[in-house]
Amino acid sequence: MLSRTADHLFWMARYTERAENTARMLDVRVQHGMMPQTAQAVEAGWRSLLGISELNQAYDAKYGTVTQRNVIDFMARDPDNPSSIASCLTAARENARAVRGTLTTEVWETENTTWLNLQGYLQGDELEQNPSKFFEWVKHRSHLSRGVTLGTMLQDEAVNFIRLGTFLERADNTARILDVKFFDSPADEGQLGSQPEFYYWAALLRSVSAFEVYRKVYRDVITPARVAELLVLQPRMPRSLVACMSAVVANLQEVRNDLSLDTENFASLLFAQLQRADIDDILDRGLHDYLTTFLACINELGNRISHDFLVPCEPDAVPEPMKAVIIEPAMHQKMQQSAPIACVAP
Repeated sequence: MLSRTADHLFWMARYTERAENTARMLDVRVQHGMMPQTAQAVEAGWRSLLGISELNQAYDAKYGTVTQRNVIDFMARDPDNPSSIASCLTAARENARAVRGTLTTEVWETENTTWLNLQGYLQGDELEQNPSKFFEWVKHRSHLSRGVTLGTMLQDEAVNFIRLGTFLERADNTARILDVKFFDSPADEGQLGSQPEFYYWAALLRSVSAFEVYRKVYRDVITPARVAELLVLQPRMPRSLVACMSAVVANLQEVRNDLSLDTENFASLLFAQLQRADIDDILDRGLHDYLTTFLACINELGNRISHDFLVPCEPDAVPEPMKAVIIEPAMHQKMQQSAPIACVAP
């Protein structure tokens, strides 16, 4: 497969997944905003949402104060924000159009129809009147895109690159949500098991469709440690870090070439480390440091995949959250142990 074709398929999937993830976070924040809370807590909640996607500076440069209306407008429809839902769905459609001959008619029509229907939402006032309905529509279109892709396309390299983009983006998003939410956890709102804390962690779980899964796995009260374990180490949870890395490793094996051995080994080491990790050890060492390192490694893995298979990104043109990361040679041996992922940012 031509590297440019693989590149378009990879980024079509990443942008579609990113749009869904943004819709999930916004929807949960809107629902949480309906609960009784102080004005400072409301602003802090929306500010943390911007922080997940590293959009605080861009938002502050365009808006004066943090309000629900402004944040939704910025993260849902703003064409100047490359991570907004509108920008992501437009980019996904353009990448699909560039490789229309590789996709089945059903996949292309799904991507194109999503973009066409999006224009109606952007031009009307439904986003302001009923934002949750719009977010549900975005999630539905993303689910439909994945289902049509797996249900109609030949299971060849094209699907492998689509799946690689999907699971890399999903792993990045899950780690970001977990990291920011743990940093902003309402430790001063009562003892463990209090009502505010329950709604807080329940909202986190719902943002990754994990609330019902949590109940099935643990059948007990929601605790931060179990939330972290579910979203990091539970292989049966579709959006957990270990499940995403399992899919990345499997799809890399299907598309391997003469250049990709080191990239495969790198991904396999990340996956193996997650499989052997213990949540108590991770929490004792610091979840924030662990997730920060994991995000650095995911970015490095994306750069390696681009170098080996796709159109390599120029340093100044790497889309968020892709950033350069340096892997120390001696770290490969350390990563085989139970210590946190040994990936060091420059």
